[in-house]
Amino acid sequence: MAGAMDLRVIDLGVRPYADACQDQADRHEEVLASRDAPTRVGYILLVEHPPVVTISRRASAKDHLLATPEHLASRGITVCETDRGGDITYHGPGQLVAYPILDLNLLGLGIHAYMRLLEESVIRTLAHFGLAGQRDETATGVWVANGPNLAKIAAMGVRVRRWISMHGLALNVSPRLEDFQLIVPCGLVGRQVTSLRELKRDQTPLMQDVKLALVRELTDLIEQVHQAAIAARSRAD
Repeated sequence: MAGAMDLRVIDLGVRPYADACQDQADRHEEVLASRDAPTRVGYILLVEHPPVVTISRRASAKDHLLATPEHLASRGITVCETDRGGDITYHGPGQLVAYPILDLNLLGLGIHAYMRLLEESVIRTLAHFGLAGQRDETATGVWVANGPNLAKIAAMGVRVRRWISMHGLALNVSPRLEDFQLIVPCGLVGRQVTSLRELKRDQTPLMQDVKLALVRELTDLIEQVHQAAIAARSRAD
C-alpha cells in the first residue's frame, strides 16, 4: 500500500561487540544513502554478545567498573569503549540486544520520544510473558517489581548521528546475573538487576520467543509513528 514501511530485521546471532558496532555503522550508511526514499525507515539488528563490559565516554563511567582486569579475564569478559549514551553496562549470552538503525527524521521522532518508544516496546514484550514492566522517572530503561524494590530488566543507551539512531536496548532473558555485580550497572548505585529467568523460573521463555515478541512490538510502534509522520506531512502540504 502507499506509504508502506520498509523496515528490515536482521538476526546477527552471537557476535562480538566490536563487530556488531561495525554492522551498525554499515547499516547507518545505507539508511543515510537512501534518505530520499520516503518509506525506507531502516533496520532492527538483533544480537547476543559474548561477555563484555561496555563503557561510555562519560567521565565517571570508568569509575563504575568494580572488577580487576585479572578477574574479568578469569570470567572470559572483555572491556570495550562505546560511543553510545549512558554509562557502563554488561552484555552476555542470554541477553537479547536490539539495535534499531532508524531514520528519526523520517519518523518525526525526537530523542526523548524515541527513548520512550524503546521502553514501551519492552513493556509490551514483557506483557506477553505475564510480567508488568514499568518506567522509573529517575532512570532510563524498564523495571519490574522484585520484592519491595524495582529491579532493572532492560537497559538502554543510544547514539543519534545525522538523525539516524544507533545502539539501542538490552533485555535480560537468561544472562549470568552475577556478572552485573562486577560493575555499577548504568552508574546507578544500589539498584538491582533481574531477568526473565529469575522472575519466571517455573517457565522461562525461550530466547526465540522473546525475539519474536520484541520484533513484533517494536515494528508495530515504529509503524504507528511512521504513519503519523506521513499524515503530518500530508497536512503540511
